[in-house]
Amino acid sequence: MPRRKKEKQEFDPEVYTKSGKLRKRKKKVSRQYFTQETEDAIVKYLESDDLSERNRLFNDHINYSLHKLAENIIHTFKFYYTEVDDVEDLKHEVVVFLLEKLHRYDQSQGKAYSFFGTIAKRYLIVYNENNYKKKKAKAELEDVDDDKKVYTDIVNQNADKKLQSFVNSYVRYVDLHMNDFFTTTVDQSVAIAVMEIFKRRESLEVFNKQHFYFYIREITGQSTPAITKVMKELKKIYKRLMNEEYLKGEIETDDVNIY
Repeated sequence: MPRRKKEKQEFDPEVYTKSGKLRKRKKKVSRQYFTQETEDAIVKYLESDDLSERNRLFNDHINYSLHKLAENIIHTFKFYYTEVDDVEDLKHEVVVFLLEKLHRYDQSQGKAYSFFGTIAKRYLIVYNENNYKKKKAKAELEDVDDDKKVYTDIVNQNADKKLQSFVNSYVRYVDLHMNDFFTTTVDQSVAIAVMEIFKRRESLEVFNKQHFYFYIREITGQSTPAITKVMKELKKIYKRLMNEEYLKGEIETDDVNIY
């Protein structure tokens, strides 16, 4: 009886490597960034009155999703006529706007992704059209403060005792001279709100600049330009006092020695 020829095994490049070894399948990484978990976190965020809990939910489950949503809409629809330096700054503006509208979300009315996607798109359409007109007319663009990091650093600090003491001194100094630095009730309300957050910084979890601005808005009811104006002035005071502390070892005022 003639021997049977062994059937040749077909080589499948998707299954085997060139050397004949079985390929290891890579696990597919989900590209979903706005999931049911995100939606549930938003609902919990809205139901909670605890500042630390809301901050944790935002940082752990909401912030990234809102950023990706803003990023995708900006690039998909080419919303590139902006007042800010780059797309990251524009994303920041969109996320702050979405946070202002967060309280309007009702889970019974539909998915959070669709709700916030629609809001972001409408905001960017208006924003983009207005800036296109400004650029076309060669209008001067409003100066936007791109250095908000000093404030979030203060809130998030895990600093040594000397820096902790300096920040406490800074807060007391601003409180003492509030009327000298800020003459209007609007400016004073923003400055007081910022100082209150600084005073409570040790009891708060990690803050980012979007959430920081959102809370100032929530407390004062003031617009981003009004907040930015005050924060620029507070930043100047902070830097000046920091220089004094390192050069002289103390912060001096007209009527009191803070250190």
